[in-house]
Amino acid sequence: MKKSNIISFDSLSLEEFDENSELIPLMTPEDEEAIDNEDLPKTLPILSLRNTVLFPGVVIPITAGRDKSIKLINDANKGSKVIGVVAQKDETVENPSANEIYNIGTVARILRVLKMPDGNVTVIIQGKKRFKIDEVTSESPYMTATIQDLPEARPTLKNKEFSAIIDSIKDLALQIIKESPNIPTEASFAIKNIESNSFLVNFVSSNMNLTVSEKQSLLETNDLKKRALATLKYMNVEFQKLELKNDIQSKVQNDMSQQQREYFLHQQMKTIQEELGGVSHDAEIEDMRKQAKSKKWDEKVAKHFDKELSKMQRMNPQVSEYSIQRNYLELFLELPWNEFSKDKFDLKRARKILDRDHFGLDDVKRRIIEYLAVLKLRNDMKSPILCLYGPPGVGKTSLGKSIAEALGREYVRMSLGGLRDEAEIRGHRKTYIGAMPGRIIKSLKKAGTSNPVFVLDEIDKLSNSHQGDPSSAMLEVLDPEQNSEFYDNFLEMGYDLSKVMFIATCNSLSTIQPALLDRMEIINVSGYTIEEKVEIAKRHLLPKQLKEHGLDESHLKIGKPQLEKIVEGYTRESGVRALEKQIAKMVRYVAKNIAMEEDYNVKITNNDIIEVLGGPKMERNKYENNNVAGVVTGLAWTSVGGDILFIESTLSKGKGNLTITGNLGKVMKESATIAMEYIKSNAQEFGIDPSVFENYNVHIHVPEGATPKDGPSAGVTMLTSLVSLFTQKKVKKNIAMTGEITLRGKVLPVGGIKEKILAAKRAKIKEILLCEENRRDIEEIKQDYLKGLTFHYVSDMSEVIKFAITDQKVKHAKKL
Repeated sequence: MKKSNIISFDSLSLEEFDENSELIPLMTPEDEEAIDNEDLPKTLPILSLRNTVLFPGVVIPITAGRDKSIKLINDANKGSKVIGVVAQKDETVENPSANEIYNIGTVARILRVLKMPDGNVTVIIQGKKRFKIDEVTSESPYMTATIQDLPEARPTLKNKEFSAIIDSIKDLALQIIKESPNIPTEASFAIKNIESNSFLVNFVSSNMNLTVSEKQSLLETNDLKKRALATLKYMNVEFQKLELKNDIQSKVQNDMSQQQREYFLHQQMKTIQEELGGVSHDAEIEDMRKQAKSKKWDEKVAKHFDKELSKMQRMNPQVSEYSIQRNYLELFLELPWNEFSKDKFDLKRARKILDRDHFGLDDVKRRIIEYLAVLKLRNDMKSPILCLYGPPGVGKTSLGKSIAEALGREYVRMSLGGLRDEAEIRGHRKTYIGAMPGRIIKSLKKAGTSNPVFVLDEIDKLSNSHQGDPSSAMLEVLDPEQNSEFYDNFLEMGYDLSKVMFIATCNSLSTIQPALLDRMEIINVSGYTIEEKVEIAKRHLLPKQLKEHGLDESHLKIGKPQLEKIVEGYTRESGVRALEKQIAKMVRYVAKNIAMEEDYNVKITNNDIIEVLGGPKMERNKYENNNVAGVVTGLAWTSVGGDILFIESTLSKGKGNLTITGNLGKVMKESATIAMEYIKSNAQEFGIDPSVFENYNVHIHVPEGATPKDGPSAGVTMLTSLVSLFTQKKVKKNIAMTGEITLRGKVLPVGGIKEKILAAKRAKIKEILLCEENRRDIEEIKQDYLKGLTFHYVSDMSEVIKFAITDQKVKHAKKL
């Protein structure tokens, strides 16, 4: 129900217009009867209303602005003060014609006319009874028409249904007044004091929020009972809307009250923070926006950042998501978007740095310089993915650091050993509490540039679990075709890694996922010779340990012979990590003597080495004599580089059984079986009595039973051992061999040749027997490594026996 009409009716009904006017009482049944008996004029001036409908008995104020309407009101006010009021069909029409107004309206009496300062006229009118226009007689200076009375059918007071409808209208009107905040409570008194049923229906109809056409349809309803029922339906709809509106308003008001309370507390907190010298929420947002202007990111990133910053601005600083959002935006500001360090492509300087930091490794250095040369010529080439493959302690990781220094780039190292969570590479989604970016993005943030030298250490030690497969996540990182848009889950957008120079290190290629291995350029970093280890110890390891223990060169001197003794007697690896530990022991020995003010030899002697390090531990790995049949030296590859192993075999009375011991794998046992069967089938060629195989058992043993051993490369060694055993002939002095054998008598090539050659040199081996196809591996090895070695290349197992077995019988040869 409308506020304005209720107030107007209430005030006009209960108050005086001025001192001389009469009170306008609420319409009574007697008033209705008097009006019904009153005769209407045959012709009336017609006043058209734009946006309302006048009902009989109802008082409403009307503002007239049209010239015709003002003249009509002034003329009527001077005369009978009775006019005809009708609603126009289209309120936008300025001067409606007879066809543009409804033909049913209400006869009205002018109660008062008020002139407004703007020239308009406000007239207060009261409806009397309904009429119908017969004919419009004139439209100038205003519309006049002949009319006829339009009586309505009113039910009797005894009509129970009508009485119930009237009671429902009253009750519902009082509820609407009570529920509506816009209607004054005084209006309820007016409703209660209405005695006339028809006036109650007209009064309520006039004040409901209905359209002009809906009100007009009520006015045109002749049957008062039907009009009352239609009015009740409209009231029910309005009451339901009011209840829903009040319910929504109540919820919104509660939310607003809570927000206002939080706002007040936040303002207090902001003031307290500023007083204590802290940064307010708004100041933090503004500072981020200012930093963003200095970033070199593209339009896509800038747009994304602005969107996320606006999201943070709308957040309550007290919610948990706020800290995640702030960390997210801080990451954006700290990442080096399109910030690159300038490369120094002085290749001679780069070579000097590599030579300064690493002794030997000439092939590795040459390949690194080649990469840098191509990078210099192209300048915009996607950085290569290098993988330094070799045993521990040979300087793979430190090579990456030297490359970074040579290029003038930042150096980043990331250890992948044991990494099993994919989120460590790709990051967590920022919907999780405690979400963080992956280690790739965090390392770039720490580096401060988008083109560092990035060392991925121990890439072969990646593992997988229920948390994902990190090696698969590394595929995008290390693929030059994909890493220009590397997607981090926390960052939620691509980051360009194509300018990063990735250098991976590994000890074994067998454990690397094939797809990942395919994306890398493998550079083999093999072990060091004894001479190289001595030089490394002299140039790098000893000065480093002296510095770490607070000493200098005047406190300790170790000559080359002594360094060589330490290398040969106390280390067996391809790298120099164990050698550094032994040198550290010597330095600690000197530090202790200096601290306790005891005498010691500044220049270390052999006796000092034995006193500090104990007796030599690796002498057993030297070549053993050939005075026993069936003992042959083989060459093996291990995860720590090359090594030598000994194959021993012996005969005992029996039924021709073959037994094998020494913690051997399946492949190695198969090699022994193949060698045995080949010898049986070619016994006559080797000068062996076939009856031996039926009367003697053969036992093959490989010492160091605690160490697992497997692989096909011991095949020729086992063959030579068995032939020496059956013929009781000596094996050549200082010879070692490696190669795989087949049942057809062929010798096949094996890997790890350089590491095996270095192991042979450490063991004082003079001659080495290899497959013919391994000749190319020997040709790739630096000639300095091969000094003092003689190579015999074979392709058939009979050639192995020809080279390895002498015609001399061993002492105390068995009679078979």
